[in-house]
Amino acid sequence: MYDRDHASKALGIVIQQDEPGAATATMTVTEQMLNGHGIAHGGYVFLLADTAFAYACNSYGPVTVAQSGQVTFLRPAALGDELVARATERGRFGRNGIYDVTVTRTDGVVIAEFRGQSRQT
Repeated sequence: MYDRDHASKALGIVIQQDEPGAATATMTVTEQMLNGHGIAHGGYVFLLADTAFAYACNSYGPVTVAQSGQVTFLRPAALGDELVARATERGRFGRNGIYDVTVTRTDGVVIAEFRGQSRQT
């Protein structure tokens, strides 16, 4: 999947497949990711969380896509911060799944919480 993931590669996102139903994605905040307040644009934080979610829910094999996703921003991320998004499966039923993703800095400070619902195609 990563071979065709041009968005993640362009942003320098690195994926670690932890186990079925889980994945970790890391990304360093660059100047191009800053908004008008000088902090990481929330869209990039969401994208990182969504990427970890995607790899976790696709870890079983069948093509799986996002049905919905919600993020709560808790703290801002700054230029140079390395962000770590850890996705964990909460449950799968039929072709559906629920995953939680916590985005932190490498020092453990929580930046955002994300919940995604997946659907196998």
